[in-house]
Amino acid sequence: MKVSISPSVIGGTVSAPPSKSYTHRAIVLAGLARGKSTIHNPLLGEDTLATLRAMKMLGTMARQEGDELIIRGGRIRPPSGEIDCANSGTTLRLLAGVVSLLSAKVTLTGDSSLQQRPMRPLLNALTELGVTAKSSRGDGTAPFTIQGPNQGRWAHIKGDVSSQFISSLLICSALKELDTDIIITTPLKSRPYVELTRNMMSRFGGQSWETKNGYRVPGGQVYRPCNFTIPGDFSSAAFPLVAGALAGKATVTGLDPEDPQADRKIVDILKAFGAAVQWSGDAVTAERGELVGGDIDMGDCPDLFPITAVLATQARGTSRLSNAQHLRHKESDRIRATVNFLRAMGAEIEEAEDGCIVQGPVQLKGHKVDTMGDHRILMAATVAGLVAEGNTTLSEGESNAVSYPAFFADLRTLGAKIEGVK
Repeated sequence: MKVSISPSVIGGTVSAPPSKSYTHRAIVLAGLARGKSTIHNPLLGEDTLATLRAMKMLGTMARQEGDELIIRGGRIRPPSGEIDCANSGTTLRLLAGVVSLLSAKVTLTGDSSLQQRPMRPLLNALTELGVTAKSSRGDGTAPFTIQGPNQGRWAHIKGDVSSQFISSLLICSALKELDTDIIITTPLKSRPYVELTRNMMSRFGGQSWETKNGYRVPGGQVYRPCNFTIPGDFSSAAFPLVAGALAGKATVTGLDPEDPQADRKIVDILKAFGAAVQWSGDAVTAERGELVGGDIDMGDCPDLFPITAVLATQARGTSRLSNAQHLRHKESDRIRATVNFLRAMGAEIEEAEDGCIVQGPVQLKGHKVDTMGDHRILMAATVAGLVAEGNTTLSEGESNAVSYPAFFADLRTLGAKIEGVK
């Protein structure tokens, strides 16, 4: 279904959706913990539901009660068939580690987009740990088959492809018999996501330590069930906040100023560009100011790249978004996809290997945008359309269900003129 966005004035308040990153990890850890865990305020989007289905195939019992997920976990068992991770890279990567604990062969797959995502570094690391990990096409992508048991003492892993590789190794290593040293061989990108994983492990009773070259995880641990409330998602909140900074004023509630989420940096980015930003309790308000470009390191917060590029098109001077080369392996090549749609809308933007260079401000022009089926491209293009001259048309209006199902409804609440979605 195509979506049309018209120039709009933004104003009002919406609630941040629950964090996708926290929800994925909470479902996996609760499924591995022996006993009943309650997850309050989970995000039930397409990606996290893929993780829930996968854990159920491994023996996890789960039911929804209102705004809670009740999960009974414990010992995992081989699934009755291959595990379909749909379009969720997080599911694919976290589950690769989980199923390596089994002695049976388990096949993990996904849709055509997911089957293009790189997995070779994680498969190689699991192989070092004594696991048989084979890509069916021999190119390190899904579908692949994994057969444990995972009994090795150390694994080497690149840190600049996906931090989810490291999160996967951390979570599964606690349940092994032996201690595990995870040795990171290249500079670690998205470090806050690894720390989020370690913090979540700790909430479920799992221990890990940072070392000179990576992490050490003691073996023989048992995850304990717990009650956990999923916080608001800063990466999703970034879209209405930038909409406010460009087209009026917007407040997003349900955000914790002390939360370690990497994408909390959106608040600092907005301030750095000159937007008027204010915290009040759990609410952040962003209002248009005199925007000025700047240099932003996206290494730890790559999910903010598309919407930050949109912001930069309306800022005076040169903006450089850098250190985001790992974005080339997301649902799309997010650097190229962002540059392409903004250039088509009239932005003065150049692609760099690790990001982009933007000259602003420019009056964007409405245009047809191919979202590439990427939820963050869809949402960034929608916000760009709010300040573009004429109508902006999106090739589809469904991919936001991956991370922010209420995205269009929330923008309409803020005054956005959007047609083509319910």
